[in-house]
Amino acid sequence: MIGYPNKKKISTTHSVSDNYTRRGMSLEKDLNDSNAYYADCDRALIHKKPTPIQVVKVDYPARNSAKITEAYYKTPSTTDYNGIYRGRAVDFEAKETKSKTSFPFKSIHKHQIEHLRKVLYHKGIGFFIIRFTSYGQTFLIDAGIIIRMWDEGKTSITYQEVQQCGSLIKESLTPRLRYLDNVDAIYFKEEESYGKES
Repeated sequence: MIGYPNKKKISTTHSVSDNYTRRGMSLEKDLNDSNAYYADCDRALIHKKPTPIQVVKVDYPARNSAKITEAYYKTPSTTDYNGIYRGRAVDFEAKETKSKTSFPFKSIHKHQIEHLRKVLYHKGIGFFIIRFTSYGQTFLIDAGIIIRMWDEGKTSITYQEVQQCGSLIKESLTPRLRYLDNVDAIYFKEEESYGKES
């Protein structure tokens, strides 16, 4: 059990000591745990979007249970996560790569690029969270940077470029990924400095 600041308890399937040092957990799990923490603290409300499916076949092994045995993706999903933070719409895609040299764009779909392009057009906050599993590092990169490279016909972004134009996300016990600190530093920089001056 881990206690959050509001005294709520959540159960975990791993020990606290393993949580901080592990490298094998998926990016999705780390983000889901972080988002649950942010929601419990009322810092942000961000959720993973379910992928819409069309159920084709269902088996009923017992009277009171049903098991989906065949289904297809109904429509292409947009991005992995969306929600609201500090009065702004937030929308982002999360990806992992085992490559030590680059993140290939083949794992990004055109409809995701177009969706994030519209998010930015409507003044929302859009970005990619990319984890280089070989280095145990996770970066936040503004969607505009990836969209520009995509439009230029590039097929990947190098690890060096990610280090230069991305923002390394700090890890901790709770939240596992402190990515909202990066969002603050990138998208609310002017507001923060204005608040300090006044």
